Amino acid sequence: MSGNSRFAVSVHILAYLAYRQGAAVPSKEIAASVATHPVVIRRLLAALVQAKLVVARKGAGGGFALTPAAAGCTLLDIYRAVEPKPVSGLAHFAPNHRCPVGAKIESILQSVFARAQSGMETELAQVTLAAVHAQLRPVCPGKK
Repeated sequence: MSGNSRFAVSVHILAYLAYRQGAAVPSKEIAASVATHPVVIRRLLAALVQAKLVVARKGAGGGFALTPAAAGCTLLDIYRAVEPKPVSGLAHFAPNHRCPVGAKIESILQSVFARAQSGMETELAQVTLAAVHAQLRPVCPGKK
């Protein structure tokens, strides 16, 4: 799964758990909401549990639920939980350093990508999970 979809799916997972208001939700149910395989969901949930945004409840009525800290978390917190090392797109970039352009393009792009990453993180820090849930509440009435 690409970095962008990991983050988007993780926000979806947390928004769904907020929608379910504290219920222990099985990964299969979350997967149905996201329209993906439960294994994908469980991998992301493991990262969210490690970040202390989600708690796993064992047993017959088990599943996953938000931790109290998750309500106040920002999209940046979620992003960092599932993307601890942002990908700049330069991992497999290998220009010809004997070329005048190839010799400098990597450092130029690193600088641009670092500024873009910083700007994105600044924006993500401004939006809380609670704000996302508040936007969903009017269009997703009622709890299961």
